[in-house]
Amino acid sequence: MVIATSTEVLTLEEVSAYLRLPPEVVERQAVQGNLPGRKIENEWRFLKTAIEDWLRVPNSYAALHQQIGALASDETLAELGESIYRDRGRPEVDEEQDA
Repeated sequence: MVIATSTEVLTLEEVSAYLRLPPEVVERQAVQGNLPGRKIENEWRFLKTAIEDWLRVPNSYAALHQQIGALASDETLAELGESIYRDRGRPEVDEEQDA
């Protein structure tokens, strides 16, 4: 298990200063899911590396495509997907949408 150091985990105020944005903007973006962070009780925490990655990628769809591309050569991915849907007791494809 890797434990983040205190400099890797940032508070709302630290992210606000790092991004040069008002804390209200940072919090609103985090609440909307546009900025990677976690609310613990009443406090926000952000991984600095996640903020840096978020800054590098133009939007969340691009980030998702980038992550999917990294998994493209994973031979176990199809089997994993099948097992997830099998365990959930539902088909991978919505049969109503296929019709």
